[in-house]
Amino acid sequence: MPLTLDPRPRPLDHLAERGRGTAPALVLRGRTLNHEDLRTRVGQLAAWLTGRAAKGDRIASWAAKGESSCLLPLACARAGMVHVPINPLLKRMQVAHILSDSGAVLLIGTAARLASLVEGDVPEHCAVLAEEDLWAEVEAHDPLGPSEHDPDEIAAILYTSGSTGKAKGVVLSHANMWLGAVSVAHYLDMAADDVTLGVLPLSFDYGQNQLLSTWYAGGCVVPLDYLVARDVVKACAKHGVTTLAAVPPLWVQLTEIDWPEEATGSMRRLTNSGGALTEPLVRALRRTFPQARIFPMYGLTEAFRSTFLDPSLVDSHPTSMGKAIPFAEILVVGDHGDIAADGEEGELVHAGPLVALGYWNDEARTAERFKPAPRASSYGGMAVWSGDRVRREGDGLLYFVGRRDAMIKSAGNRISPQEVEDAAVATGMVAEAVAVGVSDPRLGQAVCLAVRPAGDFDEEGLRKALAAALPNFMQPRTIRPYAQMPRNPNGKLDRNALAAELAA
Repeated sequence: MPLTLDPRPRPLDHLAERGRGTAPALVLRGRTLNHEDLRTRVGQLAAWLTGRAAKGDRIASWAAKGESSCLLPLACARAGMVHVPINPLLKRMQVAHILSDSGAVLLIGTAARLASLVEGDVPEHCAVLAEEDLWAEVEAHDPLGPSEHDPDEIAAILYTSGSTGKAKGVVLSHANMWLGAVSVAHYLDMAADDVTLGVLPLSFDYGQNQLLSTWYAGGCVVPLDYLVARDVVKACAKHGVTTLAAVPPLWVQLTEIDWPEEATGSMRRLTNSGGALTEPLVRALRRTFPQARIFPMYGLTEAFRSTFLDPSLVDSHPTSMGKAIPFAEILVVGDHGDIAADGEEGELVHAGPLVALGYWNDEARTAERFKPAPRASSYGGMAVWSGDRVRREGDGLLYFVGRRDAMIKSAGNRISPQEVEDAAVATGMVAEAVAVGVSDPRLGQAVCLAVRPAGDFDEEGLRKALAAALPNFMQPRTIRPYAQMPRNPNGKLDRNALAAELAA
């Protein structure tokens, strides 16, 4: 039965009430929780939290994908507190910044991670508890029932790194997260018999939504902390996975290995965000998962998700970002503040109820990104001015041009890094590519290209292919091969690290 696209937000913890009691909800290493177990455990954890902190307090978690990290988003919401998930790949200095900036009063983490912290990392007002000791305390409590919190109250702060400065916390309401779950579950056409493999970090909005949208549909989540890509293949075969979400670098790895039929036979949908899919990668995904629908998506943490491309259009419009997801309004605003004409480049502006509440404790950066919606907006209110340059064609489909702050300015030309990267991958000689601008006294910036070869690397052959595909001003001055490209904690290619190395 199709899900209803209900625009009425609810307290986030009500997601625990969506599934059928005996159906599986969460597959952990040692046990499986059904939906009745999920309700009970969320209620017990929420009851325990009310004895440790006050309404509105921030509760941080720094752990792998175990029971506590999966249930804390709903338990904190039920207790009226604010969840602050910390990526388990972060190191102590980054964790110390998040604890201090958020004002967290409690940190729950694995004992090994907590042991890496030194004096001064944890603020005096913040208590610390090892995840291994948590449930013995929690299970002594009677479950707290569903809340009646105002959906506009704060439910979470997700810390995201920018191109400069320390990580900033994006403040999300119950309504932001509830409607995000409703929207994604609806356009993905999810059902109660779906099984989602959670490979992305739960501190990442895209990763956390794997839980929320699946539970909205009444389905089951299998969290996975994988070491190598083949672990993902094994998990898909073992659990009959129907939904797999990833970012492009992981898709590249997954398509470079063999998949047995028992690992692909149940797959219904593949979802991508965190970077564009290239045409060669789409073809590779088609070969590996011939019956699965592919959903390319675009999003930013400040507004969760903005667009998706209908799977029926992926082959005919492979480079498109698609159209707005439910509950999102996407406008393309020209440099003079007017709505851009069809085919004209402008800034992507996202309005509507998915827009976050701003950056935590940072009015200056909030004012830079969160501004009144354009006059043409149907929703009005505050909007996220993304800084991303896009264009909308006459059929309504959107196309990514590049980030304003990532565009390469060389000899008076504005160059989209993605255009150079796509041309490199299209040659078939490289599996991954990142183009950056490096300071040059004559050009302003010179184009430099980092690549991961797709076989025997032939720089001369690659240069000839690029010369045939791109104008002279886009040709890379430097091409540097990497056996493995550096990645950030969310699995995306680390452009900042590569830019620093190429500039050295």
